[in-house]
Amino acid sequence: MVRAYIDGGARGNPGPAGYGVRIEAPDGTLIAELFGGLGIATNNVAEYNGLLAALKWAVDHGHMDVQIRADSELLVKQMCGEYKVKHPGLQALSARARLLVGQLDDVTFQHVRREQNKEADRLSNLGMDEAEAALKAERERRPTNGAHPQRNLF
Repeated sequence: MVRAYIDGGARGNPGPAGYGVRIEAPDGTLIAELFGGLGIATNNVAEYNGLLAALKWAVDHGHMDVQIRADSELLVKQMCGEYKVKHPGLQALSARARLLVGQLDDVTFQHVRREQNKEADRLSNLGMDEAEAALKAERERRPTNGAHPQRNLF
């Protein structure tokens, strides 16, 4: 069984968002680190994207038994069926996660304290940095006066 520590966050909620995942062997040995920027999103959307990244990684790498550890109590309780997923934006993400869970043999969810999730948090901050950089680059490409950018004709 591999352990996947997942996290997601947004600076501004919604704001520049990212996710982070640390995959470990049962003895705590690092197997993989994943992170990504999501553009503008909420904390909860970012958390679910961390879950999706971890589950997709497990499916792609043939790890059929996975323990998901997250500091989002909402995500854990929703995935365990204790809470309903009411927000339409999360319903689609939750459904995708359940499809991935269905491709695995055994997936468990455990809520952990933030202190136990520091590496996934560090990775999610890299994802948020990536989102901020992409948004900044997009703003710099777009003129601020509403005019279309000048094209080079020759």
